[in-house]
Amino acid sequence: MLKVLVSDPLAESGIDKLRQVPGVQVDVKLGLPIEELIAIIGEYHALAVRSETKVTAAVLEAAVNLKIIGRAGVGVDNIDVPAATQKGIVVVNSPDGNTLAAAELTVGLILALARKIPAGDATMKAGKWDRKKFVGTELYHKTIGIVGLGRIGCAVAQRLKGFEVELIAYNPFATEEQTRSLGVEPVALDDLLRRSDFISVHTPLNNDTRGMIGAEQIAIMKDGVRLVNCARGGVIDEAAIAEGVKSGKIGGIAFDVFSKEPPDADNPILGLPNSITTPHLGASTEEAQTKVAVDVCEQIADVLQGRPARTAVNLPVISAEDLARLAPYQNLATKIGSLQMQLARATGVAGRPIAEVEVAIYGDLEGLPTGPVTRAVVKGLVTPLLSDPVNEVNAPALAEARGIKVVETRYPAQANHTCPISVRARFANGEHTICGTVYDNTAHIVHIDGYRVDILPTGNMIVTAHTDKPGMIGKVGTLLGENGVNIAGMNVGRDNSGGRAIMVLLVDDPISPELMEKIRSIAGMETAQLVSL
Repeated sequence: MLKVLVSDPLAESGIDKLRQVPGVQVDVKLGLPIEELIAIIGEYHALAVRSETKVTAAVLEAAVNLKIIGRAGVGVDNIDVPAATQKGIVVVNSPDGNTLAAAELTVGLILALARKIPAGDATMKAGKWDRKKFVGTELYHKTIGIVGLGRIGCAVAQRLKGFEVELIAYNPFATEEQTRSLGVEPVALDDLLRRSDFISVHTPLNNDTRGMIGAEQIAIMKDGVRLVNCARGGVIDEAAIAEGVKSGKIGGIAFDVFSKEPPDADNPILGLPNSITTPHLGASTEEAQTKVAVDVCEQIADVLQGRPARTAVNLPVISAEDLARLAPYQNLATKIGSLQMQLARATGVAGRPIAEVEVAIYGDLEGLPTGPVTRAVVKGLVTPLLSDPVNEVNAPALAEARGIKVVETRYPAQANHTCPISVRARFANGEHTICGTVYDNTAHIVHIDGYRVDILPTGNMIVTAHTDKPGMIGKVGTLLGENGVNIAGMNVGRDNSGGRAIMVLLVDDPISPELMEKIRSIAGMETAQLVSL
């Protein structure tokens, strides 16, 4: 029985998705103290959270069975993603689920700020009629600067177009063509700060963006500029903003997020004149809560049933279509990596068997991303070394920790090189190169150290290097037959008659160490290794 813990409030429509999965038990336990979460998390295979639960390194250390953490929302600030990655735990979020909700709130705050709506409402409720006090400004022909043109930033831009504003944006990760295609002018950050009448921030919080707007940036802004932050607290220096509002440099602010949530009573943003503050309402619509809950719960269900996640934050994002097409290449890559490590370990070298690996990709791999293929090679390499679970999430970190350097190299397709994937592994006593291809959606290993073979990489097999002379194959076959071992398939590759040869025997039955020693003792046998794929 697989167990899922839901530790924050999620829409029932999402939780129902999990309850419908055969063999899955869902427990909803809200508001758990950290000590209690640590005490019970070891029972669970999946964890669904929003922003309240803090998934710390201590929690993850106790999460011995956890396969996936689903964050119903975009930000994963409350999850120790590096620690989860190290343990091979997939972390997923729902980047699209609250896009519209956050974009609409942003536009609403811009309008409320421009027309002083909250202050006007407050005075009416206090029994006053102060029309002259609340003269606002129109958005028409104003310059609005968008810092961060991701999903939400783009949605904000699309919705502001109808107000006939001039839109400019700073986003170092978007091309000029992408930005202009939205009807937005790409600019440098300093240019945006100088030109904008309104500035709306839509960046994640990380080491590059923390405090990116502070006193120095405020100094170059237009007098009377208005700032909106529906992204993350900490991107804007709150103390500097408070000083800017008090001095009149900043004409008004609207903040939905804060560096500490809930903010302390002495937070300088709170209680400022010309300010609007809301308690992190960006995703707080009925529609958004339903969408993010359904999205992450579907992904949790997928991972628990052996399917890939759509939006893992610690894996490259790949479309479902591409994932399906990549599957046979990833399978091939994993098998090649495993074969490499098993052959290297058999050399008896102390310490790390493999020092360096080159994953060579020939051609464009049908236009597919190659990163997942390289990760699959690394997964295959590391798995034979460890008893703990290894997957595409933690394999690169595990390889790095063991001093294995992995390099991916791309080459154009070559007429004399029919393998799209070639893996060369260097170790103390030499190196092996193993090449493979996919046809009819099936993985085939077709070269080992330059010798032509054709192997379906599955099950137990004996890999030998020997002198090509009459009787070698027969002697091995005789030994296997005498010991009740059935041969399921055989491939032999050689330089020339009487030279060196490679033989791969697929066998149905276990091979004892004693039998392997007898095979190795055959005259002319250089090496004979038992591998399992």
